[in-house]
Amino acid sequence: MKTKLLAGAMALALIGCSEKNSESLKQAPAYDMAPVDVSEAVSPATQSIPAPPAMAPPPEMRSPNIGITSAPGVAFNYAYAFRLDDNRIAKVQEEHAAACEALGTNRCRIAGMTYRLVRENEVEAQLLFKLDPAIARKFGRDALSSVEKAEGVLAATRISGEDVGTQISDSQRRSADLNAEITRLETRLKQGGVGDRERAELQQQIAGMRRQLDGERDTRRTGEAMLATTPMQFDYVGTGGLPGIGYGNPFSDALNMLVHSGSVMLSFILVVGAAILPWAALLALLMAIWRTPPVRGVRTWLRGAAKPAAAAPPAEA
Repeated sequence: MKTKLLAGAMALALIGCSEKNSESLKQAPAYDMAPVDVSEAVSPATQSIPAPPAMAPPPEMRSPNIGITSAPGVAFNYAYAFRLDDNRIAKVQEEHAAACEALGTNRCRIAGMTYRLVRENEVEAQLLFKLDPAIARKFGRDALSSVEKAEGVLAATRISGEDVGTQISDSQRRSADLNAEITRLETRLKQGGVGDRERAELQQQIAGMRRQLDGERDTRRTGEAMLATTPMQFDYVGTGGLPGIGYGNPFSDALNMLVHSGSVMLSFILVVGAAILPWAALLALLMAIWRTPPVRGVRTWLRGAAKPAAAAPPAEA
């Protein structure tokens, strides 16, 4: 009998614990654990090369993932700055240009390119693109992926936008008002009893409004062109071979620093020598001329002529 009572008490305790656990699970917040599709973040030119997960920056270091659908009618302008080893900039720049060319001229065009060797171990480069707005954000993410595979990092991001859609809507309203006013003035011209002076004034007003209509039409075309293409700028900044910057070999960085310091010291010595050497040569030439026999004879004659003049007594008054 005691055994049955003890088993019943244990069963009731287990039921109470399970009810408490179920209530705590109901009250716990739900998290979205859906898998993230990262297929977009890999460019076609670099799908065969897996990105090293250890070198990729953490998610909180990435730029905000904001789509163009969140701001319709806004013309965006993208700018990225990448920092990576100087000897890898040219290769990454070529990969980005090749990715744009693979998309076709209708979706991506290269608008400009620069590559400049600032100093012996420092490179600066830039690429300018004109992109289809629908693929601009993905193109930037793919470019960052290729930079990370080259052991580089995203140094800066700037995404600016202009509300072109509102400007186009305002221009359309202004054009509608101008057309209505032109229709009213033309109706007035068709009516009888209009004098020559009034007719000339009405015609001038209509001509001015038509010029305004042309200006509004140009404004809308400019806005439509801004919405049709998205400018994107890539700036590549090298590490300059300085130790502690980038992901290069520390021994090679130290060697580069030693070579750079030695070249600076040698340049300083050459500059100082170039500044002093001409004057030193001129001074040595003058000393050599001063010690030649003709000059010594002249100096002796001058000293002999000077002694009698100094020894002559003063004349008596």
